[in-house]
Amino acid sequence: MTDVRPKPKVATVWLDGCSGCHMSLLDLDERLITLAGLVDVVYSPVVDDKQFPQQVDLTLIEGAVSSDEDYRKAVMIRARSACVLALGDCAVTGNVPTMRNYFDRSALFERAYVENAAHPADASQRRLSLPVLGVPSLRPKALPVHEVIKVDVFLPGCPPPADAIWFVLLEILAGRKPTPTDVSRFGR
Repeated sequence: MTDVRPKPKVATVWLDGCSGCHMSLLDLDERLITLAGLVDVVYSPVVDDKQFPQQVDLTLIEGAVSSDEDYRKAVMIRARSACVLALGDCAVTGNVPTMRNYFDRSALFERAYVENAAHPADASQRRLSLPVLGVPSLRPKALPVHEVIKVDVFLPGCPPPADAIWFVLLEILAGRKPTPTDVSRFGR
């Protein structure tokens, strides 16, 4: 009789980042087919499911925690995930999203939505108010993921190379704790 074990459930999440880490994940190319045989991808920005499942074996989090929405997602993900991997420099250190920490939040919104907005030539058509709908409320500071929740594995890189992601995934799936800095460094 063969022992048929369910495949580990894996999720990927994109918080405040550029999606470069997910692009690097897609750069696994033909190894994605092998990965599909090893795991069940139960949640990701590249799949259609909109609800994060209750019990996930491994979640890869890309991006910093910058908004109230990011914060709620991170806390919920930690509660539902056996292992959390901070994927890329934004998740590991805060990187580019934390550059906004040195500026007043209202000044950031003013700059982004009023000063830099393209305004119609007709002054009566100009709308100089800040948007309210669809814009998540910013937290006082953008933070790396580990300052909000417990992170089990850190994989630096901007973005981490596909080979590094592959190495770390295989190590975790084999039940080992990888040393990601052997295959990736900050900023590369």
